Amino acid sequence: MISSDIIRGYNDTIILNLLLGEPSYGYEISKRIRTITGEKYIIKETTLYSAFTRMEKNGYITSFSGDGEGTGGKKRTYYRITEEGRAYYREKCEEWQLTQDVIRHFIQTDGKDITPVKAEAVKAPEENRA
Repeated sequence: MISSDIIRGYNDTIILNLLLGEPSYGYEISKRIRTITGEKYIIKETTLYSAFTRMEKNGYITSFSGDGEGTGGKKRTYYRITEEGRAYYREKCEEWQLTQDVIRHFIQTDGKDITPVKAEAVKAPEENRA
């Protein structure tokens, strides 16, 4: 199972991705995360609802009450992604690409002995000079 510390910065991205297609509610989102990841990541209820509160405050999602049909009359709170949420999702995806590019320099998966990365091994792009 993946550590929640590792994935913390991307909980919003995960949730927003699941809301891209249609509105959903907390338990269903939690269940889908568990299923999609093959139970390698199980989001805690407090983490999920804190994310909902934060994203709603930031304008990335809106909430509304369901009709209670199929739930024994208990109304569920559904969440829908907004245009601001879609823009934020795209930003986080771009950030993830950059994060992977940076981290890949420090992760060794080739099975060889673990050795530190040498600073000269990765050259920074030359600055454009006029």
